[in-house]
Amino acid sequence: MRRHLARLAFLGTYLPRHCGIATFTSDLTTAFATEYPRIDRIVLAMNDAGPRHAYPPQVRFELPESDGDAYLRAADFLNVNTVDVLSLQHEFGIFGGKAGSHLLTLLRPLRMPIVTTLHTVLGDPNDDQRRVMEELTRLSERLVVMSEHGRDLLRDRYKVPPAKIDLIPHGSPVVPPAAEAKERLGLEGQKVLFTFGLLSPDKGIEYVIEALPAILARSPDTVYVVVGATHPHVKERNGETYRLALEARTRELGVEAHVIFHNRFVSAEELADFLAAADICLTPYLQPEQITSGALAYAVGAGKAVISTPYRYAIELLADDRGVIVPWRDPPALAEAVTRLLTDDVARHALGRRAGALGDGMHWPEVVGAYHASFERAHANHAEGRRTAVVVQTLAGRPAGLPELDLSHLRRLTDDTGVLQHARYSVPRYDEGYCLDDNARALMLMANLEASGTNERRTVRALADRYLAFVSHAFDPGAGRFRNLMSFGRTWTESAGSEDSQGRALWALGAVVGHSETPGTRSLAGDLFHAALPAVRDFKSPRAWAYTLLGIDHYLGAFTGDRSVEEVRTFLAERLLALHGRTGGPEWPWFEDHVTYSNARLPEALIVSGARMDRPEMLEAGLASLTWLLSIQRAADGHFAPVGTNGFRARGGSTAQFDQQPVEACGVVSACLAAHRATGDANWADEARWAFDWFMGRNDLHLALYDPFTGGCRDGLHADRVNENQGAESTISYLQALLDMRAAQLAGATLPQLAAV
Repeated sequence: MRRHLARLAFLGTYLPRHCGIATFTSDLTTAFATEYPRIDRIVLAMNDAGPRHAYPPQVRFELPESDGDAYLRAADFLNVNTVDVLSLQHEFGIFGGKAGSHLLTLLRPLRMPIVTTLHTVLGDPNDDQRRVMEELTRLSERLVVMSEHGRDLLRDRYKVPPAKIDLIPHGSPVVPPAAEAKERLGLEGQKVLFTFGLLSPDKGIEYVIEALPAILARSPDTVYVVVGATHPHVKERNGETYRLALEARTRELGVEAHVIFHNRFVSAEELADFLAAADICLTPYLQPEQITSGALAYAVGAGKAVISTPYRYAIELLADDRGVIVPWRDPPALAEAVTRLLTDDVARHALGRRAGALGDGMHWPEVVGAYHASFERAHANHAEGRRTAVVVQTLAGRPAGLPELDLSHLRRLTDDTGVLQHARYSVPRYDEGYCLDDNARALMLMANLEASGTNERRTVRALADRYLAFVSHAFDPGAGRFRNLMSFGRTWTESAGSEDSQGRALWALGAVVGHSETPGTRSLAGDLFHAALPAVRDFKSPRAWAYTLLGIDHYLGAFTGDRSVEEVRTFLAERLLALHGRTGGPEWPWFEDHVTYSNARLPEALIVSGARMDRPEMLEAGLASLTWLLSIQRAADGHFAPVGTNGFRARGGSTAQFDQQPVEACGVVSACLAAHRATGDANWADEARWAFDWFMGRNDLHLALYDPFTGGCRDGLHADRVNENQGAESTISYLQALLDMRAAQLAGATLPQLAAV
């Protein structure tokens, strides 16, 4: 006999967090409590970087959106709590990682079926969004959309079988009588226009305000009520600029007495009163592809006359004369439509009745019944064998023992100018000043950290700005070159830095362009990138070519099709490949006659460029040289032992065992993970783990380079001891390697356990 649903889990944002999905998730769980009281409900709430929320008791687990480990803990929590179905509310903006990819880390190991409600289905996703969406649809047992257009997109764009899709309307509340609501709100005797929801510039409210003088000329007892706080993300970036501009415009037009702004997130009961009091609901939104809207669903569910712009959801919901569609950004058309309905009660009420006929099926009791049926189907049809295989693979590959990413020592090394080069033990050394190399490394770390997700966004962005300011100051526009060394007194000690430092700066700038979410930061980085790129064509250093190629890869991830940058990539990649062909051979498949420093970056550049350019011979050359490099950096018992700086390795000679440097281990981690991404071969992930373990004590001396007390990394491994100084290059190398490992973990790479020391 089939067991009925006993426990459901709901994952999404949740009240009192202020967002539309939080309201939806809260309403859905409340409706289940009312209609199916015997089913236990637990909620996992997504938190952003804002203030903590006082959640109700049903919230059993909180996930900081950028904390990758929290997603793994949440998966464990769900698996041990014998959940029958997970109801997931999906929107790209509420999960951490590129395009919300952290979510996939939670979903992969789950043992229960997943029913995903898609609040957005993008018709033209970028590469990251498409990858996330494709895996999300594969991992979900069923997919819920709220519109026919959403169903069509899933079927046609993402190739989801129609039998896997449920069309369930957005829920809406039952509202009280209009007269009672108007009395409670002090709106008796007035014609009420109503818009609600979190405020942002894409709401189009300014066009209604522009229409008000014409509306008031025909219907002087009209009031426009706008309910909702400014969207938290908009407020974080731009403050209350949009709302203040709206208020200023009402004063300029002389209509301020007819516009009421309720600058807060209202309760469900208050919202029901506002809906009931409305004579006309307006959704003058500016996003044509919007495929759902809680505000529009509520208005239709309440049986209200609606005037809207022609976004996707409005066209579908207001078809068959259930509402009025007006053109985009057209105050005269808005004024005409509003005036016509306000002066014709019969037409307005008839419009509301037609909307209400559809809205009767959108009230929460009916909607939650449809969700219950979807959950039952998912539970009954769950392919346990297929899901178990995924669980075994993922749990076996979970890389236990990765430390938390701690920026405290990097902050200790950073002052108002930038990051200092060196430290005596963990204390910064002023006498050796700063260098472009380390500030570029630190800038790239911040860009990658922002891309992978962090709970310290303000700190990361502040540090990124400081390092970028140093890089910008280092650039000499006349020469097209960067300076490298600066004294503590802020005096440049050279007119131009090395070719390698130029390449490393370009690498960092490309990463900023590719990953930063701050427009000004990206623009400055882009300007510097283009100004510094031409000089590289004349460089002789293969490492400068490699660093530049890695930066170009980041840059083109954001601006694919930039032909000038693509031409430089082709030029440098061909040059590096030709060098490998001239110098290398079966016994020495390398780029030079010596293996020296930052070695793994050379094959990594070929691997990354070959994969992006669809050049199999380039990719194979990179893989072959990386394989050989690993073979000469492996101790007898198999642990990683990088080429030492006290002699390096000459062609035909032996490998110097010491001094071993953190920058080498960092490079090998990155190159092996690039090889894993390019080939899908799990052995490369194993090699990355071996290289990372070097930091943790799996090395020739069985001594840890990472210092968990300071958050720094010791400068190297000598024949008899570790170098106790914790400088910038070493610390940033460790942090970057750790970030790369954690990103691979979140991307689902099968990584081995931490090796025993």
